[in-house]
Amino acid sequence: MVKQISMGFDPNGLLVPIANILPLKKLRPSLQATRKFQQVLASVKELGIIEPLIVFPQKGNAGGYFLLDGHVRLEILKQIGSSHARCLISTDDEGYTYNKRVNPISTIQEHLMILNAIRSGIPEERIAKALNVDVAKIREKRDLLRGICEEAAEILKNRQIPPRAFSFIRKMRPMRQIEVAELLSAANNFGVPYVKALLAATPPRMLVKADKSKIVEALTAQQVAKMEKEMEGLQSDLKSIETSYGNEVLNLVLARGYVAKLLGNARILRYLGLHHADTLKELQKVSEGSPLTNIVSSRQ
Repeated sequence: MVKQISMGFDPNGLLVPIANILPLKKLRPSLQATRKFQQVLASVKELGIIEPLIVFPQKGNAGGYFLLDGHVRLEILKQIGSSHARCLISTDDEGYTYNKRVNPISTIQEHLMILNAIRSGIPEERIAKALNVDVAKIREKRDLLRGICEEAAEILKNRQIPPRAFSFIRKMRPMRQIEVAELLSAANNFGVPYVKALLAATPPRMLVKADKSKIVEALTAQQVAKMEKEMEGLQSDLKSIETSYGNEVLNLVLARGYVAKLLGNARILRYLGLHHADTLKELQKVSEGSPLTNIVSSRQ
């Protein structure tokens, strides 16, 4: 029989007086100057609280609650003079926050959310006000995937990428966009300088407009040609590494496990300590902690 999983909170919710909510941590005074705090403040002023606070009843204090999640939102409600907060009542006093395992929204996901909001009839000006940004930023994110092929967008859909990077990617033809998206993901580097370098190393035949002088004015034709040649070599090396990476990691993990097993033998450990102390020290580095980090560092 399948065991039924109980809910972690009361789904009905409750309006709780702010004076009855006791935070479990103190926010830094400098937090109020951060962009994140100002964005949440603007959103609450424009739209109200979208995500309720998570609270847990205090024992021996009827009507009192501990705040488990939503410390920034509570501080903002206090600032704007609210007397009550919409809350969900947790059935467990676990201090684990409900957002701890939620990944930040990706750039493309944010683009899709803005598009959906606009299609629903929400003016761009109101979205900008709710997010505390200029309207031009909303329009930039609205047009994020203009000129980007579907395959490249699919590769990058869960990544945090500066919107400006897409302005360089769209200067490439679709096949090159896919290659660049794969290179960015493999290197886990989505910075604008890296995207610009990949654009500079793109052969003219793979550009939407082949006038290189307009793309990389600071580089000579010889420097661009050298970058193209070097980038082709790097791409070839990267593909070669990708094919063998899985097996090599598996071999390293197995080797580390074997070394740890050997060092677990008291006779071997004593012999190495007496006759090969330096080797023993390096083997212990390999067997402890992160296998990949220690194996690589022991060879340097």
